[in-house]
Amino acid sequence: MKNVLISGAGVAGASLAHWLHRDGVTVTVVEAAPGPRPGGQAVDVRGVALDVVGRMGLLERVRAVRTRMRGMSVLDGDGREVHRSTETTFSSGRLANDDIELLREDLVRLLHEHAGPGVEFVFGDRIATLDQREDGVRISFEHGRPRTFDLVVGADGLHSAVRRLAFGPEERFTRHLGTHLAVFSADNFLALEDWQLWLRDGEAGYGVYPVRDNTELRVAFGFAAGPSAFDQRDTDLQRQLVAERMEQLSWETPRLVKALREAPDFYYDAMTQVVMERWSNGRVVLLGDAGYCASPLSGQGTSLALVGAHVLADALRRAGADHRTGFADYERRMRPFVELNQALATENPGGSASEASVERAKNGIALDG
Repeated sequence: MKNVLISGAGVAGASLAHWLHRDGVTVTVVEAAPGPRPGGQAVDVRGVALDVVGRMGLLERVRAVRTRMRGMSVLDGDGREVHRSTETTFSSGRLANDDIELLREDLVRLLHEHAGPGVEFVFGDRIATLDQREDGVRISFEHGRPRTFDLVVGADGLHSAVRRLAFGPEERFTRHLGTHLAVFSADNFLALEDWQLWLRDGEAGYGVYPVRDNTELRVAFGFAAGPSAFDQRDTDLQRQLVAERMEQLSWETPRLVKALREAPDFYYDAMTQVVMERWSNGRVVLLGDAGYCASPLSGQGTSLALVGAHVLADALRRAGADHRTGFADYERRMRPFVELNQALATENPGGSASEASVERAKNGIALDG
């Protein structure tokens, strides 16, 4: 194994690039976005994923950009406080533990900076075709010239193009969880100081919390709905759909809807899990959400990506030139961990998984096993 193509420059792809480059592999990362994707909600690095970040030499830098929440208030549909806590928040769980919550964009930035000077990042392009051959995988791109790689890794998220090309249509592997989520940023017009607000009215609601030294807000709006077909690239249509659902709520909703329509980093998708019998096909393998998305409802997608990248690189290093053995070892070690963490999203529909379940799931793998 001399050269590897990774599709997707998010947490999973950038982490794997670091490990492979460290092992002497020539790594190319292709990403459809024009640069590292901005925005996104706060994510958690928990349990064994903290060990992975420590082995990367990034633990102190990750800690330095963690969120600093003091607690949260839970509001009714009219914005009246019905509960408050200085011990836990819905986004990160119990505050007095070793887990780290930080913005996704900050983690991705650190991983890109740490990937290694020899890693080639190609932004603004994507895989168009994938042709597996005896001695490699011939790739054509939408814009770049065709190239051949020893292995191809799909780390390109829930709607993975690599998975579609190598395994088949997305609908064969996805399991809808009955909820949709939108995330966007706004000015801190609520003057929140390290404090979260969570409002719920019926089957819809949102969480609002300050970031960037309380100068900005991140808004996460969720609502219950069945599967819906929509163009992933049509953000105008997505904004309109989400705005129509949000406008049914009271309190500060009008200002939040205005912020939604203006936000440069708007994200929207259905909460979905990916369940597959196998994550590799020939010289192609899936990593992170592309192969085993647990959904944001699990709170463990980032940790799965970090741990998966470490385990995949370790398995390939142990297997030497035999990628099939490496892929099999990767699946053997990761699958029980994935199943534990996917179960967090479905344990308590409409609520959070128990602390005992989270504790068991976040530590449910031995990195050197």
